[in-house]
Amino acid sequence: MKFAHFSHVWEKPGMTPLQRYEQLWRELQLCDSLGFDFGFAVEHHFCPDESWMSAPSIYVTAAAARTRNIRLGAMGHIIPLHHPVRLAEEIALTDQITGGRLEVGLVPGVVPDYFPPFGADFKTKREATMEYVAFLRAAYTDGPNFTFEGKFHHAERVKLSINPLQRPHPPLWLETRQPQTLEFCAREGINTGYFLLDRRADVAPRFRTYVENWTAAGWQQKPNIAYTTVVYVDRTDNEALDKALDMAGTAYRGFFRGTKTPAELKARQDIMAATWGDISYHLLDKDYLLENELILIGSPETVAKKLRAWAAEGMFNTFAGEFNFGNLQEDDLMRSIQLFGTEVIPQLRDFEPY
Repeated sequence: MKFAHFSHVWEKPGMTPLQRYEQLWRELQLCDSLGFDFGFAVEHHFCPDESWMSAPSIYVTAAAARTRNIRLGAMGHIIPLHHPVRLAEEIALTDQITGGRLEVGLVPGVVPDYFPPFGADFKTKREATMEYVAFLRAAYTDGPNFTFEGKFHHAERVKLSINPLQRPHPPLWLETRQPQTLEFCAREGINTGYFLLDRRADVAPRFRTYVENWTAAGWQQKPNIAYTTVVYVDRTDNEALDKALDMAGTAYRGFFRGTKTPAELKARQDIMAATWGDISYHLLDKDYLLENELILIGSPETVAKKLRAWAAEGMFNTFAGEFNFGNLQEDDLMRSIQLFGTEVIPQLRDFEPY
């Protein structure tokens, strides 16, 4: 298995953005020293009471300057919000600056509010994102220039100043559990993943088909399938639950920002449930999340045991843990990461879920 530090870079009570990022660099430096494979961050906009991460390439560059081995990337760039040439340049430069440690996540975006300020079309977001894979591959040419005429992206006789260090391009990710998109990802050699809003047993057959299609397409290496949720590790189960359970129950409150009444909350949950299902109604219910094993809290032994079972059940080989949530104190946060790196990862490193 592989392991990632995942961050929304949530706002933290009493912290300025500068202080929050200084803490994030300490988290990533510790993860790097412990042998974590990846460090991922979201791209979110216009939510000062939720995520302070609107420019993941800046995150990657700053993190790379403070680490040595961990691979870093957006999970992911919201493709419809970017000019295609500008983003291709940014990806290439970031890969060079990081010494070839870049992972590139491409996402269509799930929040409609992000789109109007950028003049972007929410209705065509998925199609535009999938087309961008071909655009990137055309852009990173060794020839004199490239031309691309797609439905959403266009370029005529453009030559980028530099190509990525990793050729033909850094590894690509597109997180989805949509069968058609998974079929596309398998054909194109694109890693994927999903989030705790999807029940692992329900979506596992889709990822099993994805792996089969990946193999049939002739790719030699195994695909990475990531699963993301909050995680907290402490010396005992009771200590972990006492420290983190309440905060885990409000970790994803940002999905419901702006709702002020029970009716408004229910309306937002109804919208989410149309895409993700009934977990949307329980995302702020700590007991439900714990009982249904949607959050990962416990001793190293408990966390390792659960994670092994989850990976087999849910067809994922990469765990992307959100370690910093709620108002965890830094001592607790760093102890959690330390215990995960020294006592959980060694138990699972050689485990092959598929």
